[in-house]
Amino acid sequence: MKSTLTAELRRLANTATWSWEGWCAAWATEKSLRQWTLVNALSAVLAFSLDLEAGERGLILALGLLVLAAELVNSAVEEAVDYISTNHDPRAKKAKDCGSAAVAVTALAGGVAWVVILIG
Repeated sequence: MKSTLTAELRRLANTATWSWEGWCAAWATEKSLRQWTLVNALSAVLAFSLDLEAGERGLILALGLLVLAAELVNSAVEEAVDYISTNHDPRAKKAKDCGSAAVAVTALAGGVAWVVILIG
């Protein structure tokens, strides 16, 4: 039992380390991640400045984090595609464009949530 717990804690620590390394690598090379982080921080400040319900605030914060997650996935797709080949291929373009579209859709979801909350 103790060895299983120790192994799981080690696995959790490794996962946290690798996730942090991924964040730092993306932060260092991806301007769009830095931009979305700024937008997310401003959105969070606004969410805590306004008189919102806890659920509304939670939705805004969660959608902001999803935008960051989508941006990280998009960065991973772009990196993998670029690693596989430097040749121009319509499938590579499609993969990159779809990753970008995922970021746009999550950002739109956050925008829609803001509009509904502020109008409602």
